[in-house]
Amino acid sequence: MNWYQLSGEKIMDKLSVKRSVGLTKATAKLRLDKMGPNQLDAKKDRSLFFLFLKQFQDFMVLVLLAATLLSGLLGEYVDAIAIIVIVIINSLLGFFQEQKAEKSLSKLKELSAPVAQVFRDEEWITIPSNQVVPGDIIKMTGGDRIVADIRIIEGESLEIEESALTGESMPISKKTKPILEDGLDYADQKNMAFMGTLVTKGNGIGVVVATGMKTVMGQIADLLVQTKPQPTPLERRLADLGKVLIIVALLLTAFVVLLGVWQGHPMYDMFLAGVSLAVAAIPEGLPAIVTVALSLGVQRMIRKKAIVRKLSAVETLGSTSVICSDKTGTMTENRMTVKQIFTNQQMIHVTGEGHGLTGEFYQGQRQVAGSFVQDILLYGMICNHAELRKKNKQWQIDGDPTEGALLVAANKAKLSEEDRKKFKIIDEVPFDSERKRMTVIVEDQNKQRFAITKGAPDVLLPRVNYIADENGRRPYTSKDQNRIEKTLNDMTGDALRTIAICIKPLTDETTTDSYMVENNVTFVGLVGMIDPPRKEVKKAIRACKDAGIKTVMITGDHAKTAEAIAKQLDLIPLNGRVLSGSQLNQMSEHDLRDQVEDVYVFARVTPAHKLKIVQALQGNGHVVAMTGDGVNDAPAMKASDIGVSMGRSGTDVAKEASALVLLDDNFATIQAAIQEGRNIYENIRKFIRYLLASNVGEILVMLFAILLALPLPLIPVQILWVNLVTDGLPAMALGLDQAEKNVMKTGPRPVKEGIFSRGLGFKIITRGLMIGLVTLVAFVTAYQNTPEHLTYARTIAFTTLVMAQLIHVFDCRSEKSVFARNPLQNLYLIGAVLSSIILLLVVIYYPPLQVVFETVELMMRDWIFILALSAIPTVLFGFTTSKDKSNNKK
Repeated sequence: MNWYQLSGEKIMDKLSVKRSVGLTKATAKLRLDKMGPNQLDAKKDRSLFFLFLKQFQDFMVLVLLAATLLSGLLGEYVDAIAIIVIVIINSLLGFFQEQKAEKSLSKLKELSAPVAQVFRDEEWITIPSNQVVPGDIIKMTGGDRIVADIRIIEGESLEIEESALTGESMPISKKTKPILEDGLDYADQKNMAFMGTLVTKGNGIGVVVATGMKTVMGQIADLLVQTKPQPTPLERRLADLGKVLIIVALLLTAFVVLLGVWQGHPMYDMFLAGVSLAVAAIPEGLPAIVTVALSLGVQRMIRKKAIVRKLSAVETLGSTSVICSDKTGTMTENRMTVKQIFTNQQMIHVTGEGHGLTGEFYQGQRQVAGSFVQDILLYGMICNHAELRKKNKQWQIDGDPTEGALLVAANKAKLSEEDRKKFKIIDEVPFDSERKRMTVIVEDQNKQRFAITKGAPDVLLPRVNYIADENGRRPYTSKDQNRIEKTLNDMTGDALRTIAICIKPLTDETTTDSYMVENNVTFVGLVGMIDPPRKEVKKAIRACKDAGIKTVMITGDHAKTAEAIAKQLDLIPLNGRVLSGSQLNQMSEHDLRDQVEDVYVFARVTPAHKLKIVQALQGNGHVVAMTGDGVNDAPAMKASDIGVSMGRSGTDVAKEASALVLLDDNFATIQAAIQEGRNIYENIRKFIRYLLASNVGEILVMLFAILLALPLPLIPVQILWVNLVTDGLPAMALGLDQAEKNVMKTGPRPVKEGIFSRGLGFKIITRGLMIGLVTLVAFVTAYQNTPEHLTYARTIAFTTLVMAQLIHVFDCRSEKSVFARNPLQNLYLIGAVLSSIILLLVVIYYPPLQVVFETVELMMRDWIFILALSAIPTVLFGFTTSKDKSNNKK
């Protein structure tokens, strides 16, 4: 049995508390000792040292650390120092970018109010909220933050805003009677108040039924603890690449050592040669270059109003195949706005956005004066507790959003607070969820009294006997009834929240009994309002659809309302389905995975439902982005491949659980972020192609030399210099390449697509083979001519390798031929190549570095020979690619 199904008396019996006494202080202390304080558990914050150590978990970084240890054991201290420096730089970059550790639970704690009013030992006392215990009788008033889960037993016009829990900003009118239905969602448990929600109106008394981690909010906190963040596709791909490289390095080392020993060479020399090959096989600069490329992407995304909290999440956006988005405040403006007014038998459409006080009124295509609707809006303004306030040059609503929307519409019709003050409120029959209406009895400046009633049309229309017209009023006919019902159905079909407004003239002798004043009333009209979709969202959804990305609406709102909004946004196709939370409850995990592909709207869902939906989509192979702004979104956001929170309206909990924060709360910003993510991934492929082709060239020149019984053409420190410095700068510049024009016209990358897909592996091997061959030719030529000067031959090989790679970098920018692209489109790359050449010259001609890198000065004839050889791979493949493209066009 659920708490909402029990009467107040039964609840107090179960919790051993009397309404007239409350808990005794002794009983409260015992329960506090047993249950613990009324607060959410928080994990210990991770220390900065722990966060720094976390950066060393990456497989590639572990490989580099192993190489450092091996180099140190062999006495190659320069190599060891060089590797450890690059590892530390990479780790510091990641550390500073991810320094904001997740603080979801501590932020959840901040949602709790500091004090509470409870009834103990026959008196009301104020205590710290963390001392509230189950069984406490507690008071709730407007503006209070609910401190625990409470079963409401008394209430007067009590309304609670539960967006922190359900995602819906519309306050819920609370009731006190038991609800007998089973399996109700939180939003439908209207006799309950939940921790972290806000009292917007009225007051009430309830019995605390759950505290701390036993509350619904506590269950969400527990979900956050249990939900493990998923590794991003980029992290998985780089981990796989690291494993491949280490296997290749180990096999090469073993092969060289065994071959050399078999040929009779000393074990130490062969082991050193094997280590040199291993160093050549591993692109030591790759982790740092990936980190820098992602960081540069982060800076570009900040300019596009998005903040990235986790570096690797940038790339994940590029492979996103499904976006699960909350409706309220994400796809909609989270501002109730009057859109239609039906009065005097005419439908009037209202323009204007949000809480702005400017707008126009139209009957069809014809603009009408605001005076045409002034009567109905004046009544809506008087029968109203909301207030308009200006803050930071923006109008804001204090009170119920529906009543606030009526005030805004009244101001558009040139009504003001002064018009409202001309009427004195004599009495009021407050709104509650059972009556579904509110009535005020007012007196105008002529001392004439009348009643104004506003509420649900299905409740008020049966009480109507008259209908207002230009002459005052006339009898209400069946024809009027049919027309109003048809109009009401049309408005509901447009996802409008509709209220009816009626009046009744009174005499001094008329009783203020609610039955008398709320029956035989005069129908004035209907007002339809909506939380409108954001203007830019429809275009963004269409752009995502063009990019092969499905958008799914997940909301706590009613199914019909959610479906109507989805249709306005062109989100749901003709065969698209809408699924409710109650239907989800009946589904197994397998059933949901089978059906989730056809569902575009999930309505009346709970936090657990959202998590279940995300996991079902991931189970079908999707890369899922989950957007949201409330506490209710946090667990699903954390479990998704990338959580996207709203910067303005989002709770701190949602922001801390997300990987991406949209500063402008604009769903459309996701489109720009996805484009940036796709571009970053393509740029990562470019510099992986560049780096690994260089590594293949290094491996082949070393391997062929060993097989041919030649001295090693390169020493380990030279290889490290090439991998970390000479290759590093151009690789970083490749990360700044502009996006291809068709980047948002292709589908998301398959989840299982490897780094080397789409012919990348073939390009790496063929380009690397050519780079290795020209380097070997340069070495053999120089060594045969001057065998007594091995250092000279190695300098020739070293310089040829560097120049071949620096020319090759221009071939890596895209699939097109190197001759078909303007090299000046990426000035960063030009600068990086020139910088690498300058550094190369320093290594060759600066005496102290000549000692470290074992180089000698080169003559002009050497440079002509080197440049001629270095250009061969890029020129050859440039012509080959151009020829292939021409044949394909034919």
